[in-house]
Amino acid sequence: MRQKLVFLLCICVICLSACTSSSSPSDPSLTPTVQSEYIDNKGSDTIVNLALAWAEAYQTVKPDVRISVTGGGSGTGLTALVNKSVDIANASRQIKPEELDAAKTAGLNPQEFIIARDAIAVIINPENPVEQLTLEQLSAIYRGEINNWSEVGGEDRPIVRLSRETNSGTHVFFLETVVRLGSSTDKTIFTANTLLLPSSEGIISEVSENPNAIGYDGLGYITSNVKMVALSSMENPDVYILPSAETVADGSYLISRDLYMYTQDVPTGVIKDYLDWILSPEAQQIVTDLGFVPALVK
Repeated sequence: MRQKLVFLLCICVICLSACTSSSSPSDPSLTPTVQSEYIDNKGSDTIVNLALAWAEAYQTVKPDVRISVTGGGSGTGLTALVNKSVDIANASRQIKPEELDAAKTAGLNPQEFIIARDAIAVIINPENPVEQLTLEQLSAIYRGEINNWSEVGGEDRPIVRLSRETNSGTHVFFLETVVRLGSSTDKTIFTANTLLLPSSEGIISEVSENPNAIGYDGLGYITSNVKMVALSSMENPDVYILPSAETVADGSYLISRDLYMYTQDVPTGVIKDYLDWILSPEAQQIVTDLGFVPALVK
């Protein structure tokens, strides 16, 4: 019996040796892979398609870097940044003083990067004969002072106003630039019967289906299913300008803006590498391809 036990123990030792040998690190197929770096990117719905295109293209540049991109609005992204739950926040407006104060209270030192430029196009249904509006007329429409298309050269139809929701940077920019005509002391808000929609695509869809509707959207989201309205300024009431990359770049289109990314602090490592790449000619070509205006063009 003793001899049998010794024999069995020897067999076990041989088997364990064989298993150890077969999993040797010298076998390249079993060498552990390098862990991927991860960047969490969240915020502006205006920027989200551009950010997704960048993330996909960056995979060919840095295959070991994984980038998660989600929307939700500029306010959502900046709140997540303050809460330290994202690496990069996308915003179609500048960070507000109260958001900056909250970030500093949380021990952060937010850094701002202009990553592209955009125009906010005013859009109507293609069946609507109106071709142009002054900035004052557009403001009066969204303030509830003009309520029928016949008041601005159109047909006798009620105006249906569409807007992004309040957490949208586009909503905030349009409110300050158009509804309030740039006045920092004006506290007017959108008229109460303005329909708030959660996405850029939702505004495009509603305007394309409703001949009475008016809305606004980032230039990169405009499709052939809607018609853009030319705008004039108070200084040049006889000159009407359509939004385009050219009129944004030369400053002649009034409702244009910078688009931003914010980091928790001065970026380093993979985040710095990614932001540097975003401002490269390769990445800025994607900006142009998607209908926005490159950040380096002023």
